[in-house]
Amino acid sequence: MKVLSVASEVYPLIKTGGLADVAGALPLALKRHGIAMRTLLPGYPAVMRKIGEARQIATFDTLFGNPAGLLAVEHEGLDLLVLDAPWLYDREGGPYVDAAGRDYPDNFRRFAALSLAASEIANGKLADWRPDIVHAHDWQAALTPVYMRFSPVAHSVPSIMTVHNIAFQGQFGADIFPELALPPEAFSMEFVEYYGDVGLLKGGLRTAHAITTVSPSYAQEILTPEFGMGLEGLLQARGDDLVGIVNGIDTVVWNPATDSFLARSFDAATLKTRIENKTALAAEFGLEAGDGPLFCVISRLTWQKGMDLLVEVIPEIVASGGRLAILGSGDPGLETALFAAAGRHPGRVAITTGYNEPLSHRMQAGADAIIIPSRFEPCGLTQLYGLRYGCVPIVGRTGGLADTVIDANEAALLAGVATGFQLAPITADGLRMALRRAFRAYADPAVWGRIQAQGMKSDVSWDRSAGDYAALYARLLSKKGL
Repeated sequence: MKVLSVASEVYPLIKTGGLADVAGALPLALKRHGIAMRTLLPGYPAVMRKIGEARQIATFDTLFGNPAGLLAVEHEGLDLLVLDAPWLYDREGGPYVDAAGRDYPDNFRRFAALSLAASEIANGKLADWRPDIVHAHDWQAALTPVYMRFSPVAHSVPSIMTVHNIAFQGQFGADIFPELALPPEAFSMEFVEYYGDVGLLKGGLRTAHAITTVSPSYAQEILTPEFGMGLEGLLQARGDDLVGIVNGIDTVVWNPATDSFLARSFDAATLKTRIENKTALAAEFGLEAGDGPLFCVISRLTWQKGMDLLVEVIPEIVASGGRLAILGSGDPGLETALFAAAGRHPGRVAITTGYNEPLSHRMQAGADAIIIPSRFEPCGLTQLYGLRYGCVPIVGRTGGLADTVIDANEAALLAGVATGFQLAPITADGLRMALRRAFRAYADPAVWGRIQAQGMKSDVSWDRSAGDYAALYARLLSKKGL
């Protein structure tokens, strides 16, 4: 089976969040199910540098007014198609924002081009390869099934739309519609029109043959006004086509027994060697040595991630004998508040801003627990890394966090199945109560060790989830022509 994946970022080439990890790991996991997945992504400068010499296999005489090329290359086991359009992607800054952190004003065009290229591939652009299924990820690729709907393969090549976070919808003013190379009827409720604007994700959700999201709980949550972000009605209408498949992680990249970023590698049978990583991590962040728990946060510093709640509970973490290491960036007000907390508690709280993949590995390997107080979380990956590394997750009871972490309540502790702590309600008081339970468990090394060991036994790989995707692909192929 041949599948074209369309994504705006793919690890290890370009990453701003969990989408890249999924887009990079899923193709490798699907190989074991007899599925050959090629991934189409934009030719950002970072991507072009990493792929080096690549073979041009097709050209577009005009793609939204300018020529473009399609490059083919294999990179770290991934079969990649790179859209080479310098006028769209060769820029300073990140994939979506400029060096000052502002959205590129032509993002709609940049990602419409990616989607149109994907549709052309589905329609036979490549002489020697044509996908059986097209799998688009998030709003940046969401026009793919829309373009396909208005093309010859409208019903012969099934499409899937995966939502990684429905809060990001790719909504633009109606004035961009004439630039999208879609027929006039596409600007309607049946396609991309959304409250008078153009909704890219909305269009993908309307036209894809199937919709997936990244955990079973989130699939139910987005059917409600609280979590559906205005799209709950559309999703309710398409409820039979919606499925939640929990993400996995790349257990080769995230393997504590072989991780070269660590001070000391370890596995579930040698958890005691984590102490060397803890000591090294505390020193790296300039934190005091001590016997109390070392907590970490690896996150975007935003309201969604509950970072304002973290600010409120920091005094209690410190007063109870804990230390806190933070890695992330985001809302300037929250960054300022966290730096202020670090200033008030020198040696006990420290923050490093930005994205740092090696440091995130060391934090998972050295911290005793990772705090993830998200108000909503489609799946989350940092809790899965924590489980894999014996860094006990303390999570909001929502979405994929609730699906992947077993709360250390009395029954779960007695049964020996607890893997972390869930907090509910997701408020500052809820976080305080979860932290108090974690402090009590940490005070009993036998109890804490069992929670760590049980978490490390969790299957956080892609094996089961890749099988679920393979089964979905097979069902769609059996219904071709719908």
